[in-house]
Amino acid sequence: MMRSLLFVPADSERKLAKALAAGADALVLDLEDAVLPERKSLARAIMQSWLEAQSDRTKLWVRVNDLASGEMLKDLAHVLPARPAGIMLPKISGPEDVATVGHYLDALEAAHGLPAGHVRIIALVTETPLGLLRLAELAKQRHPRISHVSWGAEDLSSALGAGDPRTSEGAWRPTYVHARLQCLLTAHAMGVEALDTVHVNFKDPEGLRATTRAARHDGFTGRLAIHPDQVPVINEAFTPTDAERAHAQRVVDAFSTSAGAGAISVDGKMFDIPHLRAARRVLGI
Repeated sequence: MMRSLLFVPADSERKLAKALAAGADALVLDLEDAVLPERKSLARAIMQSWLEAQSDRTKLWVRVNDLASGEMLKDLAHVLPARPAGIMLPKISGPEDVATVGHYLDALEAAHGLPAGHVRIIALVTETPLGLLRLAELAKQRHPRISHVSWGAEDLSSALGAGDPRTSEGAWRPTYVHARLQCLLTAHAMGVEALDTVHVNFKDPEGLRATTRAARHDGFTGRLAIHPDQVPVINEAFTPTDAERAHAQRVVDAFSTSAGAGAISVDGKMFDIPHLRAARRVLGI
């Protein structure tokens, strides 16, 4: 499970070097929104060289440009030789976009001697209105390369010609509450991990902590980060506390000694099989 995924502009060697020490469970080298159009070629070259210099690339990902941009194949031509864990795929409009990218990856894996299916996909599924409306189709497709699903508010807001997706108090406006929940349900319907979107105010650790704890409670397993200072807050929020682990262990132990009972009592409360599954998730068993 990846708790924290830190975006790093792929055209900055300084930021890439600094990101390694941030403690994130994964890094996402960004070729898309964090790179100006005139620097795309430079970013690809830096990204490929930097990745190839890393001894362990199992937690290194690349956000490529979307299909409609005309930049994706150029990105993938540099990404695949560097053998990252996978790509983050933005602004999809439906399952056919994932299928198309999957075909690209099939061909490039074969060309570069990579095992079939090596490159995984984190799909950003709510950045276009059409993509959001077609999430049930994506869930039914269950593309085998998709390992994580996440969402974004800013690109959707831009596509709608809308304003700030958050209220003055920092809460999501209704359209984005809907997008977030649809992302969460889609991930679980597909049996993959759900990643919550970024907290754009990187100088608001308390807001980040509160919303990340809420994300974990809702069923997200990790979160995207835009600044190294956000990483420890996210990691802590997605790590079970000692009290949570102790309680989960009591639930597991009670079931193990219950002689096949489907419901047990712990601390004066009744627990059944869904609670046992949740306790095992907390304990990682």
